[in-house]
Amino acid sequence: MISLRFYRIYDIGREIDLDWLEKALAQNYFTARTSFVRVKQKSIMIEEPPLMIQMNPIRLERDGKPFEFSVVARVYGIGAISICFFMEKTDGQYADLEEIGFLFAGQEGLGDFYVQYLKTLGEIIRPHIRNFAIDPDFYEDYTVYVTDHRDDTIDPVPLLLGERARISPQIREDVLKNSLSYSADDIVVLSWDSALLCSPESPTDIIDLIEFANVQVLELRYYDRELTREMEKMYDDIEHADRLSQFRRSRQYHAIMAKQMETSAEISEIIEKVNNLIKVTEDVYYARVYAVALKVLRSGLWSESVSRKIDVIRGNYSMLSDEVRIQHSNFLEWVIIVLIALEFGLAIWQSIR
Repeated sequence: MISLRFYRIYDIGREIDLDWLEKALAQNYFTARTSFVRVKQKSIMIEEPPLMIQMNPIRLERDGKPFEFSVVARVYGIGAISICFFMEKTDGQYADLEEIGFLFAGQEGLGDFYVQYLKTLGEIIRPHIRNFAIDPDFYEDYTVYVTDHRDDTIDPVPLLLGERARISPQIREDVLKNSLSYSADDIVVLSWDSALLCSPESPTDIIDLIEFANVQVLELRYYDRELTREMEKMYDDIEHADRLSQFRRSRQYHAIMAKQMETSAEISEIIEKVNNLIKVTEDVYYARVYAVALKVLRSGLWSESVSRKIDVIRGNYSMLSDEVRIQHSNFLEWVIIVLIALEFGLAIWQSIR
């Protein structure tokens, strides 16, 4: 048995009430909530299980050969949507997996279909989500290859890299170092944009863990981009405020500070939800798989980038707060000086009279 799963994950920029969406779609579409099947419920805790929507299959030709993929979409409460093209061959061998994998290397030939299904999915859920919008060019893609037996004589590196080439020892080592096994009969090899799972039992739980890791990375990338935009706008607003009169500048600073605090609070709250999207507690092997997947996908780099930008925004808030306080102090000093001058003037005028 072999199977291939091609994922693309998108962000809609807002949180979703999945309970309400599930009720709204239940009459016309087959929906279900994601659950793990081979572990105890408390071993993997999902804050809010995503909503799965079964869609019509896709039929296409590649290199003169017909292919059919099942299509499943998952909607995540944090504002992410995953679309998976899935194919399984019960009598397939690793050679077939390689052949199909190279035909669709880098998800080549699937881009237009993702756009079509994304449009269809948007038409399904747009009536139920206010201000629904998706950028089809901003996504995280990932491919999962599955075979039902482990064969250590097979070299998985070319398939994972999508290249029929002589791979250097350094690159080979870099890919294979992210290999994990629970028993002598299975292995998981994780790379930057693909994974190979060899297991006599269906590894659906590990596949879902990899999808969760990709969703988490996409959300970190998305909010990193949003913070960059907010910072650019913040600097433009500060530059504009510096050209205003002192009174108007102070009012503009207050407006900028209010916006900064709102942005910082909102994104910090969302990032907290992203980081707690799923918690693997008691199952040591699944915890290692999830941790390695996040590491390979460079989740830590994106998380650090988001944290740095939030710190910069808070630092600018503190700087503007100090500037406003100084301006306020200067204003009070001038008021005191004027009052003293008036008092002296009044005293002199009274003595002259």
